[in-house]
Amino acid sequence: MKLLVDSGSTKADWIAIDDNGKVLFTTQTLGLNPEVLNKEEIITRLEDKFDISHNKYKATHLFFYGAGCGTDRMKNFLSSVFKEYFVHASVSVHEDTFAAVYATTPKDEEAIVCILGTGSNCSYFDGEVLHQKVQSLGYIAMDDCAGNRFGRHLLRGYYFNKMPKDLASEFEEEYNLDADFIKNNLYKQPNPNAYLAMFAKFLIKHKDTEFCKKYIYAEMEDFVENYIKQFDNYTKIPVHFVGSIAFYLKEELIEVLTKHNIKIGNVLRRPIDGLIAYHLINN
Repeated sequence: MKLLVDSGSTKADWIAIDDNGKVLFTTQTLGLNPEVLNKEEIITRLEDKFDISHNKYKATHLFFYGAGCGTDRMKNFLSSVFKEYFVHASVSVHEDTFAAVYATTPKDEEAIVCILGTGSNCSYFDGEVLHQKVQSLGYIAMDDCAGNRFGRHLLRGYYFNKMPKDLASEFEEEYNLDADFIKNNLYKQPNPNAYLAMFAKFLIKHKDTEFCKKYIYAEMEDFVENYIKQFDNYTKIPVHFVGSIAFYLKEELIEVLTKHNIKIGNVLRRPIDGLIAYHLINN
């Protein structure tokens, strides 16, 4: 049994397949970002799902693609946790960009591949090798146009009394905006980036308001300037996107990219389904 996993900071999609590609089960855990979780927290999230814990001894391969796996230190840490948990499995850990590439980019084709979800990322795929110009410093310093950035903007807008009254009233109805509650989630609970990204749903729901538009377009412009334009050929090859922010703000994304003469390619909410075909051919 092969386990294919696409993990962001908020959630992780799991698919188990046999050697013929037949789906044995699908499930979802909370995100498994090794930058913000320790070993015990990761194992707890695995144990919480019956399909995973019940089949952990049956897994022969684990292919994990995750946020927070951009450095060897994090890859090695997560690999050691998985090898201890899935004792009979060969474990392979890659950063989440690889899943995005395999799901969006036809074999041997060039593309720039971006992730806009809880966090953000951007790489160039030359048809064989993935090239990255920017190493992420995490959600506090980077993550332009990501869900956690939009959440930060909304909270600041609300607390600095910049949010229009009608929006602020609805914001109060949908979320617990008590200062102590917010600070507890930001500074004492795991996955503060995923907590911030939770508010992005509100921004997407109200994307046509001037208050939300200014953040959407400003963040997209920053993402183009700081990430996509790192690659000299950004106007010559398609730029693919994966993630809920890209998927639900596709119209705005097309508008900004067109302004910069960038050709948008595939836009997927999640790449997990595309991984099945890839691993049947390559593993």
